Amino acid sequence: MDASVEAAFDAFDAAAPEGWRVELIEGKIHVVPPANGEHEEIVSETAEQVTLNRQDRELRTYTGLGLHVSGASDTGKVIPDLVIAPKGSFADDQRYHDPAPVVLVGEVTSESTADNDRGPKLRGYARAGIPCYLLIDREAGTVIVYSEPSEDRYTRAAEIEISKTVALPEPLGFDLDTSQF
Repeated sequence: MDASVEAAFDAFDAAAPEGWRVELIEGKIHVVPPANGEHEEIVSETAEQVTLNRQDRELRTYTGLGLHVSGASDTGKVIPDLVIAPKGSFADDQRYHDPAPVVLVGEVTSESTADNDRGPKLRGYARAGIPCYLLIDREAGTVIVYSEPSEDRYTRAAEIEISKTVALPEPLGFDLDTSQF
């Protein structure tokens, strides 16, 4: 990674107003405005369902957590909308974390993020070996559960219309009800 890109990323990240996210995806800096209420309601509903339905009580739901996803870029600094991992996986003072313990990563599309969520982040999460990627695509009106990562893609995908239910793989092992989205 070019040191000037990393320096520019650090400068944008430091200068970003509260609530804005700065990500480095496939060598490009993306500055993302705060999410709207609908976006946050979907993230909150998903997190609540995970909390209520998960089989493994040692799993936790995180929002606003930075991950080093080297597959997304050389340095791969991304902030997914939702991360599910074992309790204590991120108990340090780092801003960006190793994705190895992550069970599921979730993104809710916005006009400003949809292309990254469907392309570079999809590839990056697969390359990082994250077992499950939940993509809630508001623009397309669909929910896609990607699983079984292999190199830069997921080998399995289950797609439904928003308002239906979709099965989340183990260790979550429950049906996510998207009717509240």
